[in-house]
Amino acid sequence: MMLTLVHGLFKILKGEGEKCHGRSYAAPRFGFSVHSSHGTAKNCGFTLIEMLVVLLIMGLLVGLVSAVAQPDDRAKLRVEAERLAQLMDIATTQSRLTGKPIAWTADGQSYRFWQFNEDPGWSEITDDEYLRARILPKGMTISNMKVENTRSPEHMRVEFNAYGSVLSFSVEMSLGDAHCTVASSPIGEVRVLPEERRTNDKLAFP
Repeated sequence: MMLTLVHGLFKILKGEGEKCHGRSYAAPRFGFSVHSSHGTAKNCGFTLIEMLVVLLIMGLLVGLVSAVAQPDDRAKLRVEAERLAQLMDIATTQSRLTGKPIAWTADGQSYRFWQFNEDPGWSEITDDEYLRARILPKGMTISNMKVENTRSPEHMRVEFNAYGSVLSFSVEMSLGDAHCTVASSPIGEVRVLPEERRTNDKLAFP
């Protein structure tokens, strides 16, 4: 029942009808097969990208509930920080599945994703519903970035390598007096740090 509900939620997000049969993906699928009365099987599994997108939706819903209950700068900032963390996780997974590096760049009030191809090299991702360019809400900024605990130069950039480890990084977002940090863990996961873990500018993971 829960699996069917999640699958339906993803289809609603994508604006799709019942297209379980006949869909093809290059990515591996996780799920089940449904046998019809004619003995044929329909593959109704999920790709890893689809599963990550569902987690993104669930995380944003939790953040939106908090923002509605407490409509302050901290709650609004948390929603955008959770979105960024989940999108970076999607970029990491997509890079590994396609074998092509993906980069993230920011200019303060917006950010975008790039993909590397042999020709013409780095190009902005414009045809992906999730990794498209995004502009932060008014007053919200990406105020600081560190790579390997070293302050990043003027141009904020992170690369997600398809075959190697990603350097640890942290991205600080701010809105008014509220601050939030998105950071990569030692095993490559990207998460929003709890407020109590942001002490003395040092990153701490469970």
